[in-house]
Amino acid sequence: MGEMTEEAFVQLTDHRPWGSFTILADETDHKVKRIVVKPGQRLSLQRHKYRREHWLVISGLALVTLNEEQFELGAGQSVDIGRGDIHRVQNDGDCDVVFIEVQLGDYFGEDDIERLEDDYGRQGKQ
Repeated sequence: MGEMTEEAFVQLTDHRPWGSFTILADETDHKVKRIVVKPGQRLSLQRHKYRREHWLVISGLALVTLNEEQFELGAGQSVDIGRGDIHRVQNDGDCDVVFIEVQLGDYFGEDDIERLEDDYGRQGKQ
C-alpha cells in the first residue's frame, strides 16, 4: 500500500457575473474546476491557444456551443473541447448548471481566454 501524505490545499471560489468557479486542482500538467452557471446566464464565447478541455455535467441542462454546433448535455454527459475550438456554456433552465472542467495543456492562466462574444462587456479581456 502506498504512503499517504497530507498537503494543505485551499479551495478558492471565484464569483463571476454568470456564476462561479472553484479550482479543485492546479498542477503543472492539468487544472480542474467546478463551474456553476446560474439560470439565464452564459459564459463568453471563447477559445484557447494553450489548452484543451473536457467538460462533465454534474447537474442541470447545459446548452453547449462547440464551433458551429449547439447541443444539450445533461447530468453524466460530457464533451471534449479542442485547442482553438470556439465554445460556450449557456443555462436556459431554472436551476444551476454544474460541470467539472478538466484542462489539459501546457498553460492554464486566465489570460489564455480569447473572448469573441461576451454578455458582460469583457471582449478581449481576461
